[in-house]
Formats: sequence, C-alpha cells, structure tokens
Amino acid sequence: MSLFEDQAPRPLADKLRPRKLSDVVGQDHLLGPQGAIGRMVAQHHLASMILWGPPGCGKTTIARLLAEATSMHFEPLSAVFSGVADLRKVFDAAQKRRVGGQGTLLFVDEIHRFNRAQQDGFLPYVETGVVVLVGATTENPSFELNGALLSRCQVFVLHRLDDAALDILLARAEKALKRRLPLDDAARQALKAMADGDGRFLLNLAEELALLPEGALLDTAALAVAVQKRAPLYDKAQEGHYNLISALHKSVRGSDVDAALYWLARMLAGGEHPEYIARRVVRMAVEDIGLADPQGLVQALAAWQAYERLGSPEGELAIAQAVIYLATAPKSVAAYMAFGAATRAAKESGSLMPPMHSVNAPTRLMRELGYGEGYVYDPDTEEGFSGLNYFPDELPRQSLYHPIDRGFEREIRKRLEYWEKLRRKKAE
Repeated sequence: MSLFEDQAPRPLADKLRPRKLSDVVGQDHLLGPQGAIGRMVAQHHLASMILWGPPGCGKTTIARLLAEATSMHFEPLSAVFSGVADLRKVFDAAQKRRVGGQGTLLFVDEIHRFNRAQQDGFLPYVETGVVVLVGATTENPSFELNGALLSRCQVFVLHRLDDAALDILLARAEKALKRRLPLDDAARQALKAMADGDGRFLLNLAEELALLPEGALLDTAALAVAVQKRAPLYDKAQEGHYNLISALHKSVRGSDVDAALYWLARMLAGGEHPEYIARRVVRMAVEDIGLADPQGLVQALAAWQAYERLGSPEGELAIAQAVIYLATAPKSVAAYMAFGAATRAAKESGSLMPPMHSVNAPTRLMRELGYGEGYVYDPDTEEGFSGLNYFPDELPRQSLYHPIDRGFEREIRKRLEYWEKLRRKKAE
C-alpha cells in the first residue's frame, strides 16, 4: 500500500468489511461454532468448497477471512477477467509456497463463468492440495459446475441477509458515518426491503442517504424519490395518438360499443397502423374482460391474426369485430388487480426461497439439501387437491385473486371457495 492509498476515497461497503469471521452477519449456520466452516477453522484445516449464495451476502469477505484465520496466502481471482495463463501463474506460485510450508487459498469469484475445460484444470491442484479452492457463485452449482469438481468440493449455501442482519449493518453504517440515517421507522423498513438481502447494496444506499442535509427526515415516498430514478415521460408530440387510443380503450371498458367503433374508425382514418390497434385490443381483453369471458382473448388474438393474413382494408373488419365482442362482454379486472397485488408482494418480500416441497431436485446435491421433500401429487389425492402451501415459508398466505360474481368468473369463484374449504379442513 502506498503512502496516500489509505487516504483515497473508498465506498462505505469496503470500509466496513468485517475484519474477523465473527463480524460476518447472517451466516451463523456455516460460520458459528457448530457450523461446518466454523468447525474447519477451529481445527485449522480447510477443505475446498463452493460458496453458493445471492449477491452481497459475504462470499468474498468470508474467503479472505478464512485465509487469515488459517494462516494461508490469499489469492483472489475473477473468472470474468482471468484465463488459463492466469491460472498457471497462480498454480506455479502456489507450488513454490507449498515447498516453503505455506498453503494457498485460491478464491475464484464467479467460478461458474469458467467453461468446463477450465474447471477441469483445477482438479489436479485441488486433489493434491496445492491449493484450497474457494469458489463463489450466485448460480446453482448442480447446473454450472463440473461433476468432477463438485465431487472434490463441499457446497455451502449462504443465505440472503435477513432483517436482523441488515439492522446490524445499518447500525455499523451509522456509527461509521457518525450520524443516524434520515429515515422514519417505515422508511427504514422500506430501505431494507429495497436492499433485498444484499448487504453491499444496503450500505451503498446508506452512504447515498448520508449526503442529505442534517435535519431531513424521509418517509417511504420521499425515500423512493431519493434513491430511485424517475421514469421517463412519454413523447407529448404524439398526444393526439394517445388520446384516441385512450378513448377507444375506455369506450370498450365502459361497454359503449358505438363509441368504441367510432374511435376505432377515427384512428384508422387518421392513418394509425391497424397492428398497433390489434395489440391494444389484446391488452383490453386481458385487462378489462379477463376471465369474466375467457373467449375475449381468443377473439382478440384471432382478429390480430386475421388482419395479418388479410391486410387492409378487409382485415380491419376483424379488428372491428373483436372491438364489438369486447365492448359487449362482461367486464372484470380481477385478474389485473390480482397480478398487481402479486407484483407488489413480490417486490416487498424480495428473493424468498420457494418451499422445499415445490422445487425440483434433479441432482443428488439438491436432493441432499431437501429439494422436493414433502411434495404431494395433487391428482393422486381423493379430491384432486393436496392443500399444500406454495408461498415461501417466511411469507404468510396472501389472498390476491378475487373473482367477481359475473360471467365465467362466477364458476371460478365457486372452485376457489371449495378449495379453501378443503384447505381449512386439511389444516385441522
């Protein structure tokens, strides 16, 4: 390190990197006294391993601290920027250190980026102990890494950081920044939700917020403005274009078939491309009619296809027919609202793991980790319904789809009520 390097600007996430394994948050299941890695460190003997986890959960930091805890030389390498020549240099240097009595911990970030041949190149050096390999990946090792390499490494699954871990990081950030972040309680929770289990991203957001003037206090809405880019505006030079399509859409939604036909004719007369209108008609079918009349989408797609085959002006009649069908169909936004609610729930809950019974287990590693355990094949049950919960274990069941008592959704509503009755009965 040069004389002035320590004075150079460094991101807060880099400044707050843990200096010992006990400072790492959120991974006690591996690093604690009873954890597999914790036991290795206590015995001062590391096996080669693959650290599999989401971004910002501490993979690089853990590898560096493992080298320090076991007095090994730390050799970092990125699979994105390195090739065979770089690996040869590393292995040659490791062999020389080994002769001198020092081991080498080779940390390979994004190890899944190496191709199969490059992965095979590790095998003799890992097998003979020239290096202890610690590979980091965000991808499923079962699919991305050679079976031969996997058989020589232990795979450890790192967790996304939970609320408790993120709270610790925020406390450390505020101590380092020498100020409390300008957030009310709700905004503080929202900040953690934005981080989505990524500690590095959380600290980057905290550093950005620390630049706000003293005395500021953000609620959730102000926080969103402070740390997110504003969506771009539409081109107002085409205001008439958007006004007319809006009038057509709202006429269909309002079951005013005559007005809908008028605005359709106005758009065609103005030179609007019929395929653009056909795409928007498909949207109307899924947004405003939905499952109240599932044939609405069929009619809209058929009209689009008919226009593609017939062209103008004959094909325009097919679009007009679809507009008439949709304007006179029963309306429901239940599917639209349900998907909106599901999207909000997905953003708020982040990257929670599906329950183990709902995921496939095509590899032995995944079966050993409990993938697919407890799954029940619904068609084999007496009612054709197992009642299993398919939401993440950490997320309470959500009621998102509320079909209306009109059209075909009336039948769907009956099914959902019947299944909910069975679900309650099975839970008793």
